[in-house]
Amino acid sequence: MRRLDLDFDPYANEPGHWGASLVNDAEILVDCLDAARARSVVEVGAYAGDLTGLLLQWAAASGARICAIDPSPQKELVALAEGRDDLELVRATSHEALRAIELPDAVIVDGDHNYYTVAEELRIVAERAAGRALPLILLHDVCWPHARRDDYFDPEAIPAEHRHPAVEGGHLFPGDPGTSPTGLPYRWPAAREGGPRNGVLTAAEDFVAERAGLRLAVVPAFFGLGAVWDLSAPWAGDLAAVLAEWDRNPLLERMEANRVLHLSSNARMVQRVARQEAVLRRLLESRAFTIAERLSRLRSRAGIATDVAIVSKDDIRRALND
Repeated sequence: MRRLDLDFDPYANEPGHWGASLVNDAEILVDCLDAARARSVVEVGAYAGDLTGLLLQWAAASGARICAIDPSPQKELVALAEGRDDLELVRATSHEALRAIELPDAVIVDGDHNYYTVAEELRIVAERAAGRALPLILLHDVCWPHARRDDYFDPEAIPAEHRHPAVEGGHLFPGDPGTSPTGLPYRWPAAREGGPRNGVLTAAEDFVAERAGLRLAVVPAFFGLGAVWDLSAPWAGDLAAVLAEWDRNPLLERMEANRVLHLSSNARMVQRVARQEAVLRRLLESRAFTIAERLSRLRSRAGIATDVAIVSKDDIRRALND
């Protein structure tokens, strides 16, 4: 594995340090690109440009061309593109862009994490590669939670017949096939995990199953890195060698399961504390609580016994400031 000197913080744009950026799988990702001898790479779902920056570093040494696709790029990615001649930024949906741009040597799929979007991205690439070897395809989020569960950036952008019932702002927790009041929050996750045509890994598996001569590898780290490649490609053996020790590695699987459990548990704890604080702050503003506090003090001064401990607004303020 190549050692990389990452000169930017992979968590810079990640609230709560989820490790959600594909840049966390950087060493394996660039080894895959090197093995495939890629000289043109398209990144689908570039967002704020974290991975784009890494790809540009890699391309400077390899001489590759980088194209970033995102219909709503963040200001960081826009600034990066404006300052670089070696980066093309395409502001379009993945389906529109993949039909229009020159077919690259490698495609990195990390956009809208649902079956329909990913399946169409894979189909378009395969359709355009007809008559020659499929480009190397790298996919993010092939492990929990999106392996077997759709998430939608905008549900209305997905045809109704390809869309699962979804929960706006739903929280997900490992082992819970539904949604939870607390856990990792997502924009529009499918209400249920599993079943046909649900999730990124399911889309990749169906794509490979429907076409002869393809292979799928899964690196179970940082929400999962998937690789799909054509066994007839001249570099297929080199890529297989890179991925051999990582593909569905049981130690990595256990570490990733432990990581997402702790992430979700921490999110659950933070959310519960936030709700408790909100209740306490409402009590501070409550006229009824003010009256009850005064009555409790009057009873205490009058020597009237009570089994209920007096809680004052000062007690609440101290608790909130601890």
